[in-house]
Amino acid sequence: MTLQELWELFPIVLTEHKACWAEYYAKEQARLKDLLPEGAVVNHIGSTAVKGIWAKPIVDILVEVGGNLQDIAAILQDNGYTKMSEEQNRISLNMGYTVNGFAEKVFHLHLRRVGDHDEIYFRDYLIAHPDIAKEYEKLKLGLWKKYEHDRDGYTRQKSEFVRKYTDVAKENKSSV
Repeated sequence: MTLQELWELFPIVLTEHKACWAEYYAKEQARLKDLLPEGAVVNHIGSTAVKGIWAKPIVDILVEVGGNLQDIAAILQDNGYTKMSEEQNRISLNMGYTVNGFAEKVFHLHLRRVGDHDEIYFRDYLIAHPDIAKEYEKLKLGLWKKYEHDRDGYTRQKSEFVRKYTDVAKENKSSV
């Protein structure tokens, strides 16, 4: 399947915030805690973790580990996740993508080394600053239809906003 065919089957979809996302995360977090080595840190990240804003109905999970990423990815793959990409110290996996499109519950799991968690700063900043969260929502809604079948373009167009407020959040943490 080509990238374009994948993007047609799995388009960018945004929806109002749903309470079930926190429940989906909690159940998956408990399952992951049973699968992962002791000391793994599991966090709900992304817009589904920010109440009150529209989001893709995909629960993003950040897992920080101290062990071998490939070994841990193998455990996840043995338990329903599919590896999507791999960089030197980052592996992305997902679950809930089917031959017919998205399943009811969809997860993106970001496997990282301990301390590689800028997404947590961004999430926490949006939660603490609802006005900025609404600006982020407005940006995403404005990009949605233009980039509906171009996930990379959609992400690229959000990156300046995300970087700006991640940096602000990190600066605020260091000055506390």
